[in-house]
Amino acid sequence: MQVFRHAAGLPEDARGAVTALGNFDGVHGGHRAVFAACREIAGGAPLAAVTFEPHPRSYFRPDDPSFRLTSLEGKIYQLEPLGLDLLFVLAFDGAMAARAPESFAHDVLAQGLGISHAVVGDDFRFGKGRAGGPEDLVAFGRDYGFAVTIMPDVVAPDGVGFSSTRVREHLAAGRPVEAARLLGHPWEIVGRVETGQRLGRTIGFPTANLDLGDLLVPARGVYTVSAGLEEKGHWVWRDAVANLGVRPTVDGENLAFEVHIFDFSGDIYDRVLRVRMLDFIRPERRFDGLDALKAQIAADCDNARARLVSEPQASLRAGRAT
Repeated sequence: MQVFRHAAGLPEDARGAVTALGNFDGVHGGHRAVFAACREIAGGAPLAAVTFEPHPRSYFRPDDPSFRLTSLEGKIYQLEPLGLDLLFVLAFDGAMAARAPESFAHDVLAQGLGISHAVVGDDFRFGKGRAGGPEDLVAFGRDYGFAVTIMPDVVAPDGVGFSSTRVREHLAAGRPVEAARLLGHPWEIVGRVETGQRLGRTIGFPTANLDLGDLLVPARGVYTVSAGLEEKGHWVWRDAVANLGVRPTVDGENLAFEVHIFDFSGDIYDRVLRVRMLDFIRPERRFDGLDALKAQIAADCDNARARLVSEPQASLRAGRAT
């Protein structure tokens, strides 16, 4: 999948694509239905997605609590297996925010990207003040030479429409399994391994530390996870346990996400780590000293290992949700 950070001067083979438009935060089941519709339409045309960086909500409401389900890097990892040929990541800045709907359709989609067909959800909005809707895009497409397909709302397995908001609610409540059912895959935290306080190493449980950046902060506590490292061009996944919180026993102030990979040793500092959140074990709590903390970590590891071999976790460990 080729990634372009601009809409001008594209090579000829990047033009004429059947293109899904949206933010695709989380790349949930509804988004995947849009991509499936693109594949049916495409024939021999390139298959593409257009998304925006930063997320428009971050641009307009920068002081809001972190809400994103996927960083750009994480979004790319989720989109790559879906068979897209092209990903256009357009800067959402003052100029984009001020662009009229017709200008977006003509200057960006028709002239810049040269799309042949746009596929959007029925809640798609575009242009200054979100003034443009799907039917407006249909009209602009007729004028400027591209077709438009409007996708109806897709119903999730629980009978309600897919939405990134519902995924966030499940994660905030410590329900990663339910979040995965909406996403169609486990929710991931992606980042580069940072140097921490190395306390885990001193008590027998070394951890890889990740910064959540502007990702949503899910329920604090201990999770069963699967940790992925890229090795020789492909991702190798290992069973692990993770803690998200302020470490009240030893710190109590700074939010940390720490991953202990089972039966693994090696220097992975500054390497990209993908962490699939599989199950919630327990909430964060304070312990009476390091000995009690160490005993609880050992119990958490045993609990995580037992859950990881259970049948319900098999598909999640493989990156799928049923």
